[in-house]
Amino acid sequence: MKNILMSPLHVSSSVVKKIKKIMQHNKNPNLKLRIYITGGGCSGFQYGFNFDEKINKNDFIIDKQNISIIIDPISLQYLIGGKIDYKENIEGSKFIISNPNVKNTCGCGLSFNM
Repeated sequence: MKNILMSPLHVSSSVVKKIKKIMQHNKNPNLKLRIYITGGGCSGFQYGFNFDEKINKNDFIIDKQNISIIIDPISLQYLIGGKIDYKENIEGSKFIISNPNVKNTCGCGLSFNM
């Protein structure tokens, strides 16, 4: 049985638009954004993002405006209360997590600790 959550993580409208655009571009309505946390970087942890069709047994699902975000239970515990946004600017484009659980980030901002 899948765990469906209303919103442990605030999802911006720009994230929804970007996921829908990627689903349309790939002609795959089953794509979901997977968010995960891995060890690495100079501060200890890093965020990871990929598109996935598969939902694992214990994954949590956030549904919003016909898109789904999936998060494994270990990563979810560190993301509760956070916000995900999508930014495009002259430096490039990326998903960004604002996380109230983070204590410190490294100088470049790509890794963090809790």
